[in-house]
Amino acid sequence: MPDFKFEREVRTPFSEAYLIQQGDRQVGRLDIHFTDDMVHVALAADESLTQEAIQEIIDAVDQDLVDAVGVAREGFVVHVFQGREVGRFGDEDSDEDGAGQ
Repeated sequence: MPDFKFEREVRTPFSEAYLIQQGDRQVGRLDIHFTDDMVHVALAADESLTQEAIQEIIDAVDQDLVDAVGVAREGFVVHVFQGREVGRFGDEDSDEDGAGQ
């Protein structure tokens, strides 16, 4: 079974964002949004991940990340997008890492 690690990038009062690592390789990104009674998750998974690996990530998010926050919820919805990263763009990026190309 793959061993995934979640590295938090951002936390706000109503959301969190994580990078998903498998070994030394980034294999995805999560955005978790908390409402009064629902948790909405957007999972962008690397195209190399199997459906079983994606399900393992979803289970870990539900058990380890969402439950750990202690938010009472009636629903948990995950939208999964699978493909490859084409770049990272932003004001703080430099051209040395290929951003903006």
